[in-house]
Amino acid sequence: MPELPEVEVVRAGLERHVLGSTIEAVEVLHPRPVRRDHRGSTGFVAALVGQRIDAVRRRGKYFWLALANGDALLGHLGMSGQMLLKEPGAPDERHLRVRFTLARPDGSRLEMRFVDQRMFGGLAVSAGGAELPTEIVHIARDPIDPAFDDAEFVRRARRRTSAVKRLLLDQGLISGVGNIYADEALWRSRLHGERPGDRLTGPVLRELLGHVREVMGEALAQGGTSFDALYVNVNGESGYFDRSLDAYGQEGEPCRRCGTPIRRVAFMNRSSYFCPRCQRPPRPPRSR
Repeated sequence: MPELPEVEVVRAGLERHVLGSTIEAVEVLHPRPVRRDHRGSTGFVAALVGQRIDAVRRRGKYFWLALANGDALLGHLGMSGQMLLKEPGAPDERHLRVRFTLARPDGSRLEMRFVDQRMFGGLAVSAGGAELPTEIVHIARDPIDPAFDDAEFVRRARRRTSAVKRLLLDQGLISGVGNIYADEALWRSRLHGERPGDRLTGPVLRELLGHVREVMGEALAQGGTSFDALYVNVNGESGYFDRSLDAYGQEGEPCRRCGTPIRRVAFMNRSSYFCPRCQRPPRPPRSR
């Protein structure tokens, strides 16, 4: 599933190309991607046609186009969603679900296309959501947001008995971090993902936050992580941070730090990757 760096790459690409554009037409080719919009496909279209795009924003893994009337077009890529920009008349993608025709400030036309093979992603119009859609107010700020509160994260994490990897994936505590970047940050911090939050010190958690930001910054610089053709930017180009991964997906490969083979274990219907030497599992609590 695309994580914060991949979604930020898409947001930044949209910001470069669609600001100030007016939505001239919307074509819903399959109803499932707009299933969360209570207006239905017809109402979804009516709410967008004629609106100008004033900003492109993001919270965690959600992005939205802020519209001139104060509403927002809220999007989530799900597992395989793509938001592509194409010239009018370009061949349709096989899994094209929603097409937006945009009139740009210079008079040219551009198509914004929501493509989603597995259709776990979606789009919806959020009434009055230009600044922050009400549908995602429960989602915490992400670690590259300038307003992210490190001290509050540390305070809340140290009060939890949950494993530290679960804390990193808790979108109500810290947003945008998914399986890939959690494993990478934990590897850099030499922390096993099962270490409980209440057994970690403030300095250790602050160091972990630093590594989360570090690995995300590097991923952003390389266009995100692409394991297949599903994860692409607005121009359809894949990121290549997967070549720099130290832990995730590296089962059996030697740890770049100590040479011990990276291990994979089951985790929440997914997988965790770690070095069994550098990232020692936590000791069980002593029985009383």
